[in-house]
Amino acid sequence: MPGTFEPLPGGGAAVALDDVEISIIRSLAVQLLELIGPGPGPAGQEPADPLAELFAAGPSEPPSDPVLRRLFPDAYSDPELPPASPAEADERQEYSAEFRRYTENDLRAGKRENALAVIRSLDALAPLDVGGAVLELSPEQSRGWLGALNDLRLAIGARLEITDEDDTDLLYRLPDDDPRKPMVMAYLWLGGLQETLVTTLMP
Repeated sequence: MPGTFEPLPGGGAAVALDDVEISIIRSLAVQLLELIGPGPGPAGQEPADPLAELFAAGPSEPPSDPVLRRLFPDAYSDPELPPASPAEADERQEYSAEFRRYTENDLRAGKRENALAVIRSLDALAPLDVGGAVLELSPEQSRGWLGALNDLRLAIGARLEITDEDDTDLLYRLPDDDPRKPMVMAYLWLGGLQETLVTTLMP
């Protein structure tokens, strides 16, 4: 089981992680939380008016940070299908702004909760005598982890400027002294974890 998720009897998944792997995933999840930002209102406090917060409008402009743009892309922007005219471009921008205004807060909340779930489950691990621990996830926890792993890979991919599969192939050939190498190794490793976790969730 080392390094890969395996299905648990009755549902869920398990993976053996050493201390370094636990530290890396936790650190990345914390950085993702910091990037996404806190939820509305003071941290750790219930909102004064949950109904008002439910209908609160979010931002209408895309984020300036390239990682956040990858995590929260424009809904009506398709690089493979450019607009046929300036009028169509304006229309797409208007639709994207409207969609973002009513969905981004919820999307941020979901990604925030997934990252928090990763941190909590790692913090609750009982260490093994030989170091590391075995992480066991319920089906629901597995889905949260899957979302968080996907977000972490999107974030790292944005920093590495990965846009297609050809970029990924080039990463394998980076020299060991390239400063991007540690981030590349994390990107590829998280991809392996994500792939095996997807397999455990298949019926």
